[in-house]
Amino acid sequence: MHPLPTLKITEIFPSIQGEGLRQGTPAIFIRLSGCNLQCSFCDTRYAWTGGREKTMQEIVDKVRHIHTDYPAEWICLTGGEPLVQDITSLILSLKRLGFFIQVETNATLSCNLPVDWYTVSPKPDAYAFRPEYKKKAHEIKIVVTKDLNYPVIRRLRNAFPDSIPIWLQPQSILKWSTKKALRLVREALEDGQANIRLGVQLQRLYGIK
Repeated sequence: MHPLPTLKITEIFPSIQGEGLRQGTPAIFIRLSGCNLQCSFCDTRYAWTGGREKTMQEIVDKVRHIHTDYPAEWICLTGGEPLVQDITSLILSLKRLGFFIQVETNATLSCNLPVDWYTVSPKPDAYAFRPEYKKKAHEIKIVVTKDLNYPVIRRLRNAFPDSIPIWLQPQSILKWSTKKALRLVREALEDGQANIRLGVQLQRLYGIK
């Protein structure tokens, strides 16, 4: 007999989507372990390593258990970087149960999955992404770090269709980060760039996971 397929999972929990176009939407989050970039400003470093091996059935059972008391329609697959593992079977299992699927990815890894929503977040230094995400992305999220500059934003804006919003997400709620995000939005406006928006992290404001 072949062993049951497993995924390394950091945590599964109910919460509210705190960022981007789906901000404020209840969701069940599945945080997968591992990351291929490991950025210095990451706020989920605990997901880089460790985690527990779980079978697809164990993951689905946990989601169904949460769903009995928290009937969210959306599942958010996040990390770390969720695409360092093969999540095909998991997505198909969750779709069969009627869930909508969001994937949060740095877009450096290829993926051809029946996903309802891709949140694409290119990371420094190169802010690289695979070209197929130009059509797959539903939104772009750029973390406003101390090193981020406007030419990076302009390059990403020119790389994706104007219909896809670019969110400038402050790295933290500290004043330097929020002021810089606001300044970059103004620079984009003055430069005539379309659909660049100022983001916020609801989870920090509300003190939720």
